[in-house]
Parts: sequence; C-alpha cells; structure tokens
Amino acid sequence: MVAVFSAPFTPADAVLPALRERGYAVLSPDGVSTLCDQPLAALDALTPSWNDLVPDNYLRDGGNYRRRRHSCFVVDAAAVERVPHRAHWQSQEYNALHGGMHRWFEPISGAVVAHPAWTHLLRALGEKFSTMRDVPRWYVEAHQFRIDTSDGIGRPTPEGAHRDGVDFVAVFLIGRHGIKGGETRVFEAAGPNGQRFTLTEPWSLLLLDDARVIHESTPIQPLQGEGHRDTLVLTYRAGAFQGED
Repeated sequence: MVAVFSAPFTPADAVLPALRERGYAVLSPDGVSTLCDQPLAALDALTPSWNDLVPDNYLRDGGNYRRRRHSCFVVDAAAVERVPHRAHWQSQEYNALHGGMHRWFEPISGAVVAHPAWTHLLRALGEKFSTMRDVPRWYVEAHQFRIDTSDGIGRPTPEGAHRDGVDFVAVFLIGRHGIKGGETRVFEAAGPNGQRFTLTEPWSLLLLDDARVIHESTPIQPLQGEGHRDTLVLTYRAGAFQGED
C-alpha cells in the first residue's frame, strides 16, 4: 500500500511569503475562493467543460491517455483579453519530449472564457504575480487536461520532472475519479530539497515560481474500470508568449 501525503496548504494571506521563501505554495479550495473573490459554486460551474476535451494527438510516447484544450490570453489590471488562437510551443530545454514543435490544440470553449469566474481567476493570479515582480502585463497560456487510464496507466507529466520556461505556473486540481497515484512532487531547481503530496480536493491549487522549482506528477492507475484526473494549468510569462521572443 502506497502512503498518501496530504497537501501542505498555505493560508491565502501567506501565499506571497511562501512563494518568496520556498518557490511554491499550495492553496485549499477555500483559499482559492478567497484569492479570486469567487464562491466555489462559481468555479464549479466551469467543471462540466472537462467532459468536452479532445484527444491530444502529439504524445510522442505513443499513448492515448491525454485529452486537452488550450487558449492564450493577455492579462493586466484592466482586462483579460483572449488573443487569436495560436500553437503551444516550448523549447527542448524545457520539454525534451515535446519541445521544438508547434502543437495546435482545440481552443477552450467560449462559454468557459465568458464566465465571470474565469476572468476573476486569471486576473487575481496576475495581480498576485505582479506583486512578486514588477510586471504590468502577463502572457498567459491556459490548458485544460484530462489524463485517463484507457491505456492502463496515464501520465500527467510524460516529460518527467521539469520547468515550463515561464515566470509562474498555477496547477489546479479539478477532480479525481477512480484512480490511485497522481502524486505531486516539487523540487528545488538548484538544491537537494523537495516535497511530495497528493492534491485530492477539487479546486485545490499549486503555485510555482518556475525559475526556482522543478515539478512533476506521478502516473495514475485505475482503482476499478477506467478512471481519470482533471487539471487546469495556467502559465504566466512576462514580455511575450514562448516562441515570440
């Protein structure tokens, strides 16, 4: 039997000190609600859209376990603006498995993007990150993921422990259904220390200073029949989207 370590939740008012001190912070669902000034019921209204994701046809390990949608935004204090649909691109320095190619995914639905909770969420995180760094405008990529066990095993991070090549990363757990595994691991990028835990509560959140830490999630396996794990990943980058500078 594999031990499951509880998530080390940080109070909402201590998020910035935690990010400054150790490069990451973990928020409970209530903490996320406080952070974005939205009730959990409003965030839950976004959840059904994870049932409408489409297969990721770019997996180089030959798997069929990932479904996703992807859209890009420019976020500042005044507005959250969706930009024309564009490919997701990372260098091989940050993604040895899938880096160096333009990956075109289906966009996030208009209903999700138009929901007030979506706008509040993206803007609230941008405001927090601008407090950390004097950046007035963020280039944000949003990824809806579903990792399933249709192959017998599903890999949330097939590229392994990695950085994303951005400034900050937000990983929300949306739900876990009929699975074991999916443990989150965060390591110092330039040191020996790390922590492992499992996000289990919908809308719990891992925030990462991408320059300071490396992260991964372990594979998932079904408990009985087929299961899946849903996440929302938001990356915030100063200056430009990856591949534009």
